[in-house]
Amino acid sequence: MKDWLRSIPAVHELQNHGRFLALLEESHLGFAQLTKQVKIVVDEIRSTILNGQWQKSIPGSVSFIDDLFDLLEKKLHKDFSYTLENVINATGTILHTNLGRSRLSEGAIQHVIETARNYSNLEYKLIEGERGSRHSHVEAILKDITGAEAAMVVNNNAAAVYLVLRALAEDKEVIVSRGQLVEIGGSFRISSIMEESGAALVEVGTTNKTHLYDYERAVTPETAIIMKVHTSNFKVVGFTKSVETEELVDLTKGLENVVFYEDLGSGALFDFRKHGIGEEPVVKEVIEMGTDVVTFSGDKLLGGPQAGIIVGKKEIIDQLKKHQLARVVRVDKMTLAALEGTLIEYARGEKAIKNIPTIRDLLVSLTELDARCNIFVTNLLQRTNQFQAKIFQDTSQVGGGTMPDVSLPTMVIALKHNLLTAEQLGRKLRTETKPSIIGRIQKEDFIIDLRTVTLEEETYLLDALVNL
Repeated sequence: MKDWLRSIPAVHELQNHGRFLALLEESHLGFAQLTKQVKIVVDEIRSTILNGQWQKSIPGSVSFIDDLFDLLEKKLHKDFSYTLENVINATGTILHTNLGRSRLSEGAIQHVIETARNYSNLEYKLIEGERGSRHSHVEAILKDITGAEAAMVVNNNAAAVYLVLRALAEDKEVIVSRGQLVEIGGSFRISSIMEESGAALVEVGTTNKTHLYDYERAVTPETAIIMKVHTSNFKVVGFTKSVETEELVDLTKGLENVVFYEDLGSGALFDFRKHGIGEEPVVKEVIEMGTDVVTFSGDKLLGGPQAGIIVGKKEIIDQLKKHQLARVVRVDKMTLAALEGTLIEYARGEKAIKNIPTIRDLLVSLTELDARCNIFVTNLLQRTNQFQAKIFQDTSQVGGGTMPDVSLPTMVIALKHNLLTAEQLGRKLRTETKPSIIGRIQKEDFIIDLRTVTLEEETYLLDALVNL
């Protein structure tokens, strides 16, 4: 063992080796940084030898140097590669929270690239030549799409809820139905956010039934907000009763200094109900009913970046913009560019809206999916005999905590590999391909749902299966 340790070349010798000089050029690391990496690898080799676990070539041999530099290359690749990387989502879940939710439209992507690459008028009025507000870039288009008097954007919908409660109801009461005290992803609860905001929660009704008189009886001189939370991530069915938005608007109108606030959660700007998909209210309708302030997400049904969007009465939105928390939760230029690029598709009308991947994938027909599956399977079996494949009708999920009672009919491909189990196949596609491929395991089959796979990704997916 001592002979092995003595035979490990000194770091200064390794610095003169051809592979060190080649890595210096290829890795774009500085001399000192690459030397630091060499020292780490040498120390790891020493520890492995001392632990009796070294199983490569003997130190002092010619091949040992190759093994050392192979380990160094692997370390550099691991340490200096992005951990956030693109994947192919073949699960059929459109708003897959673990896989980044909404994909942006090409227009939005290009707008982000140009905004990131260059200086911009983020907080500058080009015509007046003076300081401006970052709120201005999306406010006008949000007002046009939703019909609201004013709008602003923060970094996510939880922040939007927090800002509204903090700014409008700190040390005051907020009335909420017990059936609407939802918990969103990551164990964030409306009740907890309200507690952090400094507002006092007043629960009314029961889990399954809340009546208008429950709200009426709960109003006191300390009431600041009557709040309705859209239960977009779960559904209560059976013996139920909830109070409609119009009724709460009418109630609030008769109360002095009380705001009616509705949190729509996922928030839709496109009416999916016309296509037989779910029952999500459209933001514009909620505003037209007279709601004072509405909050919703940017990266769910809207199909844009992560953001919390607040629309409503001008005097309320102005109050929110001036609050100290508005700076804490504000969005950066890339988010604004992505959101503006997405909203412009809505402003252009229904034809352009279908450029938004979330909406396009939600609306794709069963006929189109069936045709794509058949072409894919035909091409796969022509190129390899390692698979058995069948096509059958199944369901896709919307995902992202939206439309919990909606299952979209879809066509899927069920694959069996001649040598690999479904779990082994899934692991190989997940860990040994770039980009990684994520599918579903269903009994003994590896399931591919092309609803969430683009035509370009289909080509890569096919090649990856053939080349396993």
